[in-house]
Amino acid sequence: MDLYFTRHGKTEWNNERRFQGMMGDSPLLPHSYEEIRLLGQHLQKVPFEKIYTSSALRAQKTAMGIAEQLDQKVEIVVSDGLKELGLGDLEGQFIDEMYERYPEELKNLRHHLDKYDPSIFHGEPIQDALARIEKVVTEAVAAAEKGPLLFVGHGASLTAAIQWLLGKDLADLREMGGLVNNSLTLLEAEEPQRKLPYRLKIWNDTGFLGSDAEVDALL
Repeated sequence: MDLYFTRHGKTEWNNERRFQGMMGDSPLLPHSYEEIRLLGQHLQKVPFEKIYTSSALRAQKTAMGIAEQLDQKVEIVVSDGLKELGLGDLEGQFIDEMYERYPEELKNLRHHLDKYDPSIFHGEPIQDALARIEKVVTEAVAAAEKGPLLFVGHGASLTAAIQWLLGKDLADLREMGGLVNNSLTLLEAEEPQRKLPYRLKIWNDTGFLGSDAEVDALL
């Protein structure tokens, strides 16, 4: 069974380099709707059984925009379990300023999740985010008739969770870099058991977005 994953369209806070976690939810940028349309057209012929999206509005609008481009109608399932990593006191703060205040913690968020401890700013442990996303994905896979399925999520949590679903350790979850907005990643839940770990087929593809796609953003 094929499992498609995408990160929501770029938002105002992404553009302003502000942290945007579980509680933050700024509007999509105008040009993001065009990139969402391009992603939807790229997926136009895929007969999705269901689309699962984070309950954050930026993700829901991304899911709806993709669905509008598909050849066949598909149910969109909204889930809190797919929300972004909780960032506590960092929500809405400028990333560069917070790096000066919490250099070790934020370096580990970006590069060494096995050492990441967000307690100083009341953030969500990465293990908790991985557990909730794994639950949504594996339950969706188990409930599906034959797929494929599409999951719409967020930069930090989805980047880590996809690598986790591939069977990697905490220390290796950021080794392939972060997901670009509106990029496409494809995994396979191999039949007949569909059990973890899944197999990677495509990672962070943006070729259908053209040359202007952003290549690096954390949240």
